[in-house]
Amino acid sequence: MASKTQQLNLFEVCCLLFLCLCGGIFMVSATRVLDDADRKNGDVCSPTPYTLQEPAHFVKMLIPADNPLTEEGIELGRQLFYDPLLSMNGAVSCASCHLPQLGFGDGKAFSIGVNGQEGPRSSLPLANVGYYYKGLFWDGRSKSLEDQALIPVREPHEMNSDWSLVELKLRNHPKYPELFRKAFSITDRKEITRFLVAKAIAQFERTLISANAKYDQVLAGKATYTASEERGRKIFFDASDDLPKSECGHCHLDPLFTNLDFQNNGIQQVTSLEDFPDKGRGKITKIIYDNGKFRVPTLRNIELTAPYMHDGRFETLEAVLDHYASGGHLADNLNPNVRQLNFSKQDKIDLIAFLKTLTDTSFVQNPAFANPFNE
Repeated sequence: MASKTQQLNLFEVCCLLFLCLCGGIFMVSATRVLDDADRKNGDVCSPTPYTLQEPAHFVKMLIPADNPLTEEGIELGRQLFYDPLLSMNGAVSCASCHLPQLGFGDGKAFSIGVNGQEGPRSSLPLANVGYYYKGLFWDGRSKSLEDQALIPVREPHEMNSDWSLVELKLRNHPKYPELFRKAFSITDRKEITRFLVAKAIAQFERTLISANAKYDQVLAGKATYTASEERGRKIFFDASDDLPKSECGHCHLDPLFTNLDFQNNGIQQVTSLEDFPDKGRGKITKIIYDNGKFRVPTLRNIELTAPYMHDGRFETLEAVLDHYASGGHLADNLNPNVRQLNFSKQDKIDLIAFLKTLTDTSFVQNPAFANPFNE
């Protein structure tokens, strides 16, 4: 008897063959519809350039020359980001693991894909992901958002689909060919490819800028910290000789509140660097001293993105602080800033009060980032 995986693959192949047969019949009339629209609106569609509103205290975002932001490209990317059509069974979208109300995380220790399959790690939040120039994912395996967007579709524990099948679905869709025409000036639906899908999703993701938390408002002189928040800020940034040091600011640099690097922060006890059950960055670089290292996540909207760490082992911010106060587990590549800390109960309360000033409600409630299928 065929295994469940074999049955799923057989099902997908059948779907692909069915769509190919239907597509052969449909393609002639469908292509004509697109051609008629082209003649009506001009031979070449010119997408509308989009000017990204970047915060003054952020560095300039690096946008690829071959994928400039456009209004039409961003809107197409938003549609694709929320559309489960990209998955094998039509049940999982990018947004399944990146929910706006959870800071574009999913609130799970391990992300869940098609047919309830559990992934090996938690989903990283997407706030300010357009500024991540050192690679994407917990292990940095993808160099760009365009490259990253190609991976979940074919991952068995995520969307578990095939790009040839997805391309065919989009080409035969009643609406997407026109959206791709407007976004990328195509003249034939056969020009819809996985690479244009990735470009559109990347454009949308570059607009996911979070920079209007209370922290930012204080910087702009529009708000003031409470006494607890201010004390927590000083502890966080090691800004007072009269308060304990937290070492937080070394890795969680403002304004992104991450240095985008990869570190071993001592959460896993091992006897040697070969013993990490998940080798993280080391699996990508093949360098033994990278084993057990993972991306330093942003702390923006950290109040909304529990559970914490790549494996979701800490359910609360209190548990995270307890870990760092303990000094973590020793290893040859342990970050030197991870050491035993002397936090009082009040120190932890104040630190968490400061961390909550990084919550950006305008970001998670921004209608421009919301599910278009609910409008």
